[in-house]
Amino acid sequence: MDPNGGKNNLSNKLSKEEAIARLEKESFKRITVSFYKYVHITDINFFRNELYNKWFSLNIFGRIYLANEGINAQISIPEDNLNNFIASLSSEVYLKNIPFKIAVEDNGKSFYKLTIKIRKKIVADGLSANEYDVTNVGNHMSALEWNRAINNGATVIDMRNHYESEIGKFKGALCPEVETFKQELPAVKEILKGKESEKLLLYCTGGIRCEKASAYLKNYGFKDVNQLHGGIIDYVRQVKANPSIENKFIGKNFVFDARLSERITDDVISNCHQCGKKCDNHINCKNVNCNLLFLQCLECKIKYKSCCSIECIETSQLSDTKRKELRKGKTNKNIFHSHKKVKLNIKKIIA
Repeated sequence: MDPNGGKNNLSNKLSKEEAIARLEKESFKRITVSFYKYVHITDINFFRNELYNKWFSLNIFGRIYLANEGINAQISIPEDNLNNFIASLSSEVYLKNIPFKIAVEDNGKSFYKLTIKIRKKIVADGLSANEYDVTNVGNHMSALEWNRAINNGATVIDMRNHYESEIGKFKGALCPEVETFKQELPAVKEILKGKESEKLLLYCTGGIRCEKASAYLKNYGFKDVNQLHGGIIDYVRQVKANPSIENKFIGKNFVFDARLSERITDDVISNCHQCGKKCDNHINCKNVNCNLLFLQCLECKIKYKSCCSIECIETSQLSDTKRKELRKGKTNKNIFHSHKKVKLNIKKIIA
């Protein structure tokens, strides 16, 4: 049976609600994994369809981006199909020996459908071809090497967006106030001006952004550029596997799937965007016309009906037909845009 509804035509046909309902009925365990690889892909449409057919047959869900420069994937695999998935990687010339990272905290509900999209780049960076060379990247560090470098006073830079670092980061890291990776690259170059000869440590979720960032910085004359191998996800795996390695990451690791985060430590380093209480729970505004990503504590979630503003509370209570009319012709991109992009407007007291 086609897990995406109806006849398999290499795309998902179920609505979000139908797909989530199907996921909730599953009786088996799923494992969330992520991986990337910079590799020149020639016939990208053929490769995309081949992957879809293989992973569709294994009941894999997830979000995969393909470009001529490589692959960036986050997927959810039925536990019983993990070995078959690994075999499928080995059978693809572009994916042989590709390392993948298993999620730190996983409820099996990270994805609810399979999506494979072709993009210009696997990470949107806004760079021209002469600004980086992915064959000339920074030195990859293990968790132990990373900790030693931090202890020796190296400069640590968070290569993620501010809504990611807001809920979790390495102690003492520089965290640029940016919304996108495209904004971050020039911002980091400016922040690090004068440190061209100093030891720099870059980190991100799984390592893919640091590949570009380290190549970019080296292209602009930074000499001692290093990056955390496997990102935060693999760092935590190494720390858990070896209790003698100190964990220097505090709070949560933001992830770009339905889970939104993985808890690494009990530290809560952020605040509810509505009342200011300690809180590190991201939520998307219940008003689907808005879908704004922001931090909301349990009390405010109840008080404001899972919405970010009075206007959104009122809109969320309209009929589906009226909400669709309001949304007509508009593109919703707020799912990973935070409150700093759109000012919250909670002024009225909700009874």
